[in-house]
Amino acid sequence: MNKSKKEKNSRDLFLSEYQGILSTHSVDVPGYPFGSVVPYCVSNDGLPIILISTIAQHTKNILADPKVSLTVTESDIDDSQTAGRVTYLGDAELMDKDDSDGFERYYNFFPQSRDYHLTHDFNFYVIKPVRVRFIKGFGQIYWIEKDDFILANSFRFDEENQMLNHMNADHLDAIRHYCDLCTIYYKETQLPEMVGIDSEGFNLRSGSRIHRINFLEPVTTAGAVRKALVEMAKA
Repeated sequence: MNKSKKEKNSRDLFLSEYQGILSTHSVDVPGYPFGSVVPYCVSNDGLPIILISTIAQHTKNILADPKVSLTVTESDIDDSQTAGRVTYLGDAELMDKDDSDGFERYYNFFPQSRDYHLTHDFNFYVIKPVRVRFIKGFGQIYWIEKDDFILANSFRFDEENQMLNHMNADHLDAIRHYCDLCTIYYKETQLPEMVGIDSEGFNLRSGSRIHRINFLEPVTTAGAVRKALVEMAKA
């Protein structure tokens, strides 16, 4: 697998999933890793964002040692040994309270999380990369450097949100068609929504599940997004 392909495949996997195993250094059992399941989305800078409570064990661990890993495994695969895996190693850092764009992008993916702040003291963290390990089945094991893995979104959040609002308000039939093309199940009583767009593809939420659909070619302008979505709608 050549360099550009392995990097794209690893990023595709990371963007296709929406939860992973967060491993932190245990403060209660020193020297041992502590694993927990966390949802995540990717910021406009291309970094994973997590929302965690101050009373959670993993948060206490992070406050003592910010070095973490986030392991993401390809879902819906019968044989876990052949599934793709990304282990993202980095430093968890509390996000600035003024980073409303990052917060709102997370809420687009996980709207129910807005209510978390009403019950516990939740805070957003971003994981800044150190290195990435990518496995794509037997014999395909690679280290990927952070600058080769991270790809910032071509669109500012306000541009992305404008496209999302337009698609969800005016092109629901097209969104349903994308679901049908990719065998994404949805209920007529809970219609799918487009929740994220970047240069390589877009994300749909159906119920509580997030799904990823990639563009055939990268796009860097709103016009190119429109053209790609129109072509897909005609398929």
